[in-house]
Amino acid sequence: MSSFEVRGVRVNRAELAIVRQVDLAVESGRVSVLLGANGAGKTTLLEGLSGVIPLAGGTVALDGMALHNISAGRRARAGLAHVEQGRTVFRQLTAEENLQVGRHPDARLEEAYDLFPELSARRSVRAGLLSGGEQQMLVIARALLGRPKVILIDEMSAGLAPVVVGRLMQAVRRLADDGLAVVLVEQFAALALAIGDRAYVMRRGEMVYDGGCDVLRQSPDDLHRLYLGEAPPA
Repeated sequence: MSSFEVRGVRVNRAELAIVRQVDLAVESGRVSVLLGANGAGKTTLLEGLSGVIPLAGGTVALDGMALHNISAGRRARAGLAHVEQGRTVFRQLTAEENLQVGRHPDARLEEAYDLFPELSARRSVRAGLLSGGEQQMLVIARALLGRPKVILIDEMSAGLAPVVVGRLMQAVRRLADDGLAVVLVEQFAALALAIGDRAYVMRRGEMVYDGGCDVLRQSPDDLHRLYLGEAPPA
């Protein structure tokens, strides 16, 4: 069983403290949902964890191996995948050629098409001509073929129709059920909590909640107060 542990992580942008003393943990087979209002620091945190931007402090470990002091490429090879915002496909390559980029030698393309059968019929289509939902499926499937142990997924639902978002949520749950550790940043809180195991809420760069997804799912008013920093009713 893989274990991904984040302790006391701090991340700065332009010398400003964006993420402050964050702890987070996720094990294989589980989805940790990371929620918060725009500007809470969620994307900055994921970029710091994957090595896109440097950490200002703290530790990141995967199965006991320290990742915080190595490059983004070495973190990826150690088993940490990062699906960034914006659906970053190679637009001039076909869908199948995109899947070949970074594919682990032991990974089979059929694994991607099994997760997203929608891509199979589009394998010869240039990625730039795919719909937004198909592009999001493509980047998640591409990450899967890298044989990660942990996958960080940032705002996969942005700009997509609810029916597509629901389909993607099912796939994320399946990734965890197949043994991956998943950290999911998501704007559709209710949908994310429905497929998640553990929830975190960030506000102004700090964690203000760490607990079960079911607790927040059953109390949307409490979730709203966590977002806004309001005190609970007496």
